[in-house]
Amino acid sequence: MPVISAPHEFNTEDLYVDLREMYGYPLHLKCEGFNFAGSIKLKAAASMIEAAERSGALTEGSTLVESSSGNLGLALSVIAAAKGYHFICVVDPRTNPATRKVIESLGSEVHTVSEPAAEGGFLAARLAYVREILASRPRAVWLNQHANPDNWRAHYRSTAPQIEKQFPDLEVLFVGAGTTGTLMGCARYFKELPRPVTVVAVDSVGSVTFGGPEGVRLIPGLGTGVRPALLDTSYIDDVVHVHEADTVRACHTLARGGFLFGGSTGTVVSGALRWLSEHRPGQNVTSVAIAPDLGERYLDTIYQPSWMRDVYGIDASDLPSGALQS
Repeated sequence: MPVISAPHEFNTEDLYVDLREMYGYPLHLKCEGFNFAGSIKLKAAASMIEAAERSGALTEGSTLVESSSGNLGLALSVIAAAKGYHFICVVDPRTNPATRKVIESLGSEVHTVSEPAAEGGFLAARLAYVREILASRPRAVWLNQHANPDNWRAHYRSTAPQIEKQFPDLEVLFVGAGTTGTLMGCARYFKELPRPVTVVAVDSVGSVTFGGPEGVRLIPGLGTGVRPALLDTSYIDDVVHVHEADTVRACHTLARGGFLFGGSTGTVVSGALRWLSEHRPGQNVTSVAIAPDLGERYLDTIYQPSWMRDVYGIDASDLPSGALQS
């Protein structure tokens, strides 16, 4: 029986969903949303805060500041509340309304950047606003998830070893690319092993992370308008880009099977299934995809029929009425 005194002390590490019956492919989904922040970002948040405390950069009376599309901001607000830090989260209009409300309910501030930068989009605009806050608040501390090595170290120390423990014969790992913290931590870990593991990054169409053209992206989580400083492509074997409409379809297919996941998970699942169908058709390959979040905070967007129709032209009648069978 787990007994904790702080919210970041608990995370479910050994829960997987076998998607073979639903899709016909041997893919296991590592569920990272069962903690008090509702996403994998709790690991990175705890790792970066603890490192800042050890270095003396973060002390009593400090104000945490971070740019986030949602999940990392919520994770930081959880830990900030537990530790007594003031936290300012800089978001943009794509951040789910439910996520903003949860961050504020935990006592943190939410600042919304309303206009994208001419180069780098909303991310560049958020980062510029963070720098304005730092210049005006001498006790402000920016963890900078996009460049902080303690972001990827969290997954090098926990996520990747836990996957290897459950799947010692792992052949292919699919990881979504946002800040690339999860991706780089896992990729570094598996590339140091004596046996080969194919690491496939899953990104959103419109993201510039892997050199593609910048485009409109409306689902928060994966993808960037500015290439993350953490990214080292020498550890990545392949990249799959997923259209947001396919993200929505994947989320709804999973939901028809009783699994309500978030947008990042839908993107990763869609990309993983496409890669397996193209590169390992008919093979009984041991593969794992990381599901970063759950779906409750996407009820006003991905799971809202009017939003799907207005944004992507997807009608509810076009979606599966039940889980796909092999």
